[in-house]
Amino acid sequence: MFDRYNREINYLRISVTDRCNFRCIYCMPEEGVPHKQQSEILSFDEITEIVKVGAQLGITKIRLTGGEPLVQKNIDELVRKISEIPGISEITMTTNGVFLPKMAHKLKQAGLNRVNISLDTLNPEKFKQITRLGNLEDVLHGIDAAIEANLKPVKINFVRIPGVNKEDEKSIREFCDAKNLKLRFIRQMNLKTGEFYPVEGGAGGICAICNRLRLTADGDIVSCLHSSRRFNIRKLGIQEAFKLAVEKKPKCGVGTKSHEFFNIGG
Repeated sequence: MFDRYNREINYLRISVTDRCNFRCIYCMPEEGVPHKQQSEILSFDEITEIVKVGAQLGITKIRLTGGEPLVQKNIDELVRKISEIPGISEITMTTNGVFLPKMAHKLKQAGLNRVNISLDTLNPEKFKQITRLGNLEDVLHGIDAAIEANLKPVKINFVRIPGVNKEDEKSIREFCDAKNLKLRFIRQMNLKTGEFYPVEGGAGGICAICNRLRLTADGDIVSCLHSSRRFNIRKLGIQEAFKLAVEKKPKCGVGTKSHEFFNIGG
């Protein structure tokens, strides 16, 4: 699939839930978010069918996100279903890592290729401050589990939070070098104003080469992280939703009030 600006669209990021076991200060309100009815959330069978159609149209890469994707029960079953779809060459996941000690080997066996793990500091007190509910040791154990399960290259996502974790970058670099982890620095973004920046160590945030669409947990295909354009697969049908999302994908995002990071997957 090619959009109006001749960008090949082959990457679909799927938010499987907007629930999370953390309340990170740059992502989710401290009180959490209202839970959607189960009927509003796409089933694994629906997601699988969407990916099948997407693969026929040219989607080759899938990333599972949230919220926190590993709070979704039996997520390894979804990975297995997607891995069996012809044309899908890579399945990745963005996670906070807490549940990886229990899930990493299951996910690898199911067909997950690799993971990105969020880690914004190695200071336990600051980690608690940033995540509100998290325990640093749980994430460190998750990183080790991902390495042991060969979910490689394991990538670390470090969000630069102004006034909070600038001094933590050196220790994170040393930690990643010691464990042979790929490190990505992400500047804090503003969805409402469309303020965003290229990802240091990754390809995100560069509009000219953007190759991705996003699928929300309740069935909207979103053309751009910083756009309000949404195309619901239940209302429009899967093929039409994909078609419109690609046709209407903007050259560059300008801001949105239709979603937050916790329900779009970043």
